[in-house]
Amino acid sequence: MEVAILGDTHVPSRATRIPDWVAERVRGADHVIHTGDFDSEGAYERMRELAPALTAVAGNMDPRFSLPDVTTVELGGVAFVVTHGTGSRRTYEQRVVGVVREHAGDAQSGIRVAREGPTVGVAGHTHAVVDDTVDGVRLLNPGSATGAAPADRTTMMTAEVVDGDLSVALHER
Repeated sequence: MEVAILGDTHVPSRATRIPDWVAERVRGADHVIHTGDFDSEGAYERMRELAPALTAVAGNMDPRFSLPDVTTVELGGVAFVVTHGTGSRRTYEQRVVGVVREHAGDAQSGIRVAREGPTVGVAGHTHAVVDDTVDGVRLLNPGSATGAAPADRTTMMTAEVVDGDLSVALHER
């Protein structure tokens, strides 16, 4: 299963549209995860049109149109805990790890998890690409799919997930 991971599109305040190469990857994915900051209901609706299946959360710049602040989706044996990551850059990674543990459990936290396979935290907000393990939790931040400031380039990720195995690729222009 191929999962397109993107966020911080900020249409129309910082970008006029989703770049064509990003839209093509979204259309070609089996599932799409968006970390929020669509920036408008129109941008959210456009993503729903492009995506074969969409898991999305609200960002701090989104109007309230019934998106959750945190959600979890299991794809190919991998649980993805998705949040925007709103707050200070200084405490970003620890804050996202806390959300992941709260919503999916973690062996180190003492919470028993009823599912098999890894749990991955997916967040946006900073517009900075992250693929790192923090306190035993893998964190992914796809950056900004439109290159919205403060990003210095347009980025997104794809993940291949099969039977609990996860392989992540960064795509940029």
